[in-house]
Amino acid sequence: MKIRLGVVLAGMAAAAAVAVSAASGASTPARSGTATATKIVFCSDTTYPPAEYLQGSKAIGFDVEIAQAIAKSLGASAEIKTTGFDVIIASLLAKKCDAIVSSLTDNAERRKQVDFADYLTVGESLMVKKGNPEHITGLASLSGKSVAVEASTTEKADLDAQNKIFDKQHKPKITIKIFPSDTSAAAALQTGKVSAYFADATPVLYYIKQTGGKFETGGPQIKTAPEGIATRKGDPLGGKIKTAISKLYANGTIQKILAKWGVGQFALKK
Repeated sequence: MKIRLGVVLAGMAAAAAVAVSAASGASTPARSGTATATKIVFCSDTTYPPAEYLQGSKAIGFDVEIAQAIAKSLGASAEIKTTGFDVIIASLLAKKCDAIVSSLTDNAERRKQVDFADYLTVGESLMVKKGNPEHITGLASLSGKSVAVEASTTEKADLDAQNKIFDKQHKPKITIKIFPSDTSAAAALQTGKVSAYFADATPVLYYIKQTGGKFETGGPQIKTAPEGIATRKGDPLGGKIKTAISKLYANGTIQKILAKWGVGQFALKK
């Protein structure tokens, strides 16, 4: 069913408000990583469809279902704890949750803080208005343009890096508009406040589909990188999650979840 982006994002904005509230609330006691635990608490920024978002007060999405499948494989249940993306690693390190499942790119900088169990490979995409009136084809085409992005994301870091290149080239920099939730960043393009919205390919393709083609990608995927479930360094839970992911790929469970949400192309390659 085709849905206007304004309608989609209105619901998501309400979810984002819940997310901000939950992120500042009391923490759930975290497990110790022992095999006897019956619940795994996952921090998740539930403003990132179709990976993780709120339907009413319930978290849904392919990341949520993968977390549930991992917990079940380990003889436990999964609890999704809505957490702002800009504080999500800090929340894990403060033991407000046991792991992060939130489309978190596995990169060298983050590996200094946490361990990763990779489960997807996802690219970055720019979303622009239908017809691409500003002729955006990639990061190098963004000189002098404005781009909406969620705080603390790899996309924000990539825009900063591109601005350093423009500075050396004596070209106008990108005006980076930073938002606390991804849904707010996407809404900025819909309301004409920016030239483009920059995020993982998964939410970009979701918004394009849900809005009936009112938007399109601005050029090809910019790069691909693994996304992983993060745990505290040295926590035995990390190894258990890696084993569970391998098992769930071997029996086809993760592939079925990704296909259900229309993102099967992002499965880990053998």
